[in-house]
Amino acid sequence: MPKTNRPALDLWAEERRLRKNGCNLICGADEAGRGPLAGDVYAAAVVLPFGLEIPGLNDSKKLTEKRREELFDVICEKALSYAVDTATVEEIEKINIRNAAFLAMERAIRRIETDFAIIDGNGFNDCPVPFMTLVGGDGKSANVAAASILAKVSRDRYMIELDEKYPMYGFAKHKGYGTKRHIAALKEFGACEVHRPLFVKKFI
Repeated sequence: MPKTNRPALDLWAEERRLRKNGCNLICGADEAGRGPLAGDVYAAAVVLPFGLEIPGLNDSKKLTEKRREELFDVICEKALSYAVDTATVEEIEKINIRNAAFLAMERAIRRIETDFAIIDGNGFNDCPVPFMTLVGGDGKSANVAAASILAKVSRDRYMIELDEKYPMYGFAKHKGYGTKRHIAALKEFGACEVHRPLFVKKFI
């Protein structure tokens, strides 16, 4: 049988449904950096013009670094509103990574004009506007996909800056994740001020 092309995923389906219920300025929010052993957790909130098609827009994890960088500039240019914010290593230590990620998203949402938020994942705490959570939202919603790219690229750039200050850890390569190289560096040099104490204590 001849192969049939699968229909492209409609990244505006959730927003279209919400608009029918009276929501107009809908943002997507996502975070980057829950798993690494070092560095702040980042989050972004984005409101794209409804129906805008950005070729290649998808979950940031499914894109190459080069493509994410390209899309970052397009999203910043086309978005009606966007913000990137963080929660610090100290806040991660104090309130745990899950709540710190929520805090970073809340901060980003508060910095933009929106009347409804689609939050990637299955949980959230405080939100300044009505919201819904959407598991896998970065592959289902255009706004969440855009937020995932802004958060990921912003955090990667931050880790590259940290690499200049702490070159012995290789942050520019692994972005703080627990790779063999990173763990070996922890054993050799110990942790630095940007490492997450609760995350690295089992390695040193």
